[in-house]
Amino acid sequence: MATVPQATPQPGATVESLAPAQPLPELKLYGHSSLFYWWPVWMVGYLFALLTYLQHETVTIGGKDVWIHSSKNLGVLYTVVFTLVILITNVTLRGLVSVIVILFAMFVTVLFAWLGWWDYILEWLPYLDIRMNLGFYVFFSTAIFIVWALAFWFFDRMEYWRIRPGQMTFERVVGGGERSYDTRGLVFEKHPVDFFRNTILGLGAGDLRIMTAGARHEEIMVPNVLFVDRVVAQIQKLIAIKPDQLKEEVVTAGTPG
Repeated sequence: MATVPQATPQPGATVESLAPAQPLPELKLYGHSSLFYWWPVWMVGYLFALLTYLQHETVTIGGKDVWIHSSKNLGVLYTVVFTLVILITNVTLRGLVSVIVILFAMFVTVLFAWLGWWDYILEWLPYLDIRMNLGFYVFFSTAIFIVWALAFWFFDRMEYWRIRPGQMTFERVVGGGERSYDTRGLVFEKHPVDFFRNTILGLGAGDLRIMTAGARHEEIMVPNVLFVDRVVAQIQKLIAIKPDQLKEEVVTAGTPG
């Protein structure tokens, strides 16, 4: 077996370490479009498609047999879910306003019960009959899911923020181009929570505002960040680290002499 000769350090050279430098810790920050909040539309649609398949009645329309659920409640509920998602994703109620709306809804509910108006409303509801067949639930839910998945997993990730100790960079996957900011003096602020959008539909998502310091002062909005509280905590830890505090192992060489 051949013996490989060992390298001998040259006179005047000192080797502190031959280990590779450790990569800097970093965090990628993604913002999402409002389509992220549309997951209940396709999820409830698939659930109702399953219920229609298991408890269907066959109805002949135009010479073709279609499967429709025996209860009208599915169509009514799906219409309500679809309408609420449109309303919540387009009307923003933050902080105290959100609490006021919730309290007002509770007050109206109790008031209607005290006046006995719910009896008249419930008497009118039986005349509301909305029915959708199995094909509608499957087709519409699949179309919404494809759009939602493309937005969430692909289009929303074409632009992102890379945050490292000492530096924050805005990057684009397509087209290139970067913008860098010094993390000294950066302020990360979470917007007040919209209870309906962030808590109910967003499952902890929220809008993040970034304010830069220095001569090039900018205010940057990153919408609909998932798990925003945890993300802010991680960012605060990263920007608190100074790059010169990180111990990177390097190879240094002295000058003979």
